Amino acid sequence: MQASRSEFLPVRGLRTHVRHWGREGAPKLFMLHGWMDVAASFQFVVDCLAGDWHVIAPDWRGFGLSEWAHADTYWFPDYLADLEALLDHYAPGEAVNLLGHSMGGNVVSLYAGVRPARVRRLINLEGFGLPATVPAQAPGQLARWLDGLREAPALRSYPNRAAVAARLQKTNPRLSDARAEFLSGHWAAPNDAGQWEILGDPAHKQPGPLLYHIDEVLACWRAITAPVLWVEAAETNMWQWMGAKEQARAEVDRRLGHLGRVSAHMMPDAGHMLHHDQPEALARLLENFLTES
Repeated sequence: MQASRSEFLPVRGLRTHVRHWGREGAPKLFMLHGWMDVAASFQFVVDCLAGDWHVIAPDWRGFGLSEWAHADTYWFPDYLADLEALLDHYAPGEAVNLLGHSMGGNVVSLYAGVRPARVRRLINLEGFGLPATVPAQAPGQLARWLDGLREAPALRSYPNRAAVAARLQKTNPRLSDARAEFLSGHWAAPNDAGQWEILGDPAHKQPGPLLYHIDEVLACWRAITAPVLWVEAAETNMWQWMGAKEQARAEVDRRLGHLGRVSAHMMPDAGHMLHHDQPEALARLLENFLTES
C-alpha cells in the first residue's frame, strides 16, 4: 500500500483531518468520501494509480478523525463551504480536479456548478442525488425532524475489530478479508470500555428538516463547465432510493441530461462501493479522463 500522511487543520471552526498520498508538488486530485465513510476509503484506488499524483482527501465534518459539529443536525450546505475552505488552503486560485463518491459526489457536483471556474475536471462516483420531493411533503419532513430531536440517535458498537470487518463485508460481500481488515481500523476505533465504535457522529442519522429540491440541484448541474466523468456500478443498490429499477433508470438518465460535457460509464462487477470492488479499473478510467486533452 502507498503510505499516507495525516494533517489536521481548522476548517470553519472545526479541527479537520486531511489524508494525503503522493508527492507534494505533483498534480492535485481531491477525493471526497460518502456518508458514513472516511478518507482512507480511497486507499485501494490510490494504490492503483499509475501516474504522479498528490491525492488530498479530507474526512468530512463529523466523520473519521475530523471534529464533530457539536450540533443536533448536519446541514448540507456546510459541506460545500468546508470544501471551498479546503480548496482555498491547498489550491488557492487554481482550477482543481475533484472526485466525489456518493454523498461526496453530490457535494462536488453542486460545487462545480456554483464555482465553475474552480473546477478543472469533475468525477462523480454514484452521486445520483436523492428522490425528488414536492412541497406537500414539508409538514411531514419537519415533523420527522422534530420527533428525531426528542431522542439522541446512536450508532452500534462492536466487540472487536474483527466484528467491524465482518460488518463491512455484510454490507459489501465483494470486500476481501484483507481490505475489510484495513478499512475496519479506519472506520472504527476502540473506546474506553474496549468496544469498537464507528468514527462518525450519530447526529448524521438525524433526518434534516428541509426537502430535497431536485430542480435547484439540476440548476447547479447545468452551470457546470468542466468535463464530467460519471461512473455508476452495475450492481449498485442505490436504485432503491428512487423506486423500481426501470423508474430509477429513467430518472437518473433525465438528471444526466442536465450535464453538458459528460462521459458516462458503467462499472461491471461492482456495487455502490465501486472504489473498493474495482479499484484497478476505476484508477485506469480516472487517469485516462484526467490526462486526456
